[in-house]
Amino acid sequence: MSGDEKSPPPPQEGVVLTPEQLKRRRARNIAIAGLLGFLAVLFYVVTIVKLGPNVLNRPL
Repeated sequence: MSGDEKSPPPPQEGVVLTPEQLKRRRARNIAIAGLLGFLAVLFYVVTIVKLGPNVLNRPL
């Protein structure tokens, strides 16, 4: 067997999703990523608000 011959790809094992299921999975992943990003920004803003405006005027 030489290195020039290409063997066919192995058959996929497990569950093979339909294009519609892949589309829904991607939409769900995007929604989860958006929610996580929103929560990160929300926690940041709440932290800054709780620290107050004087946090920037402290001596270094």
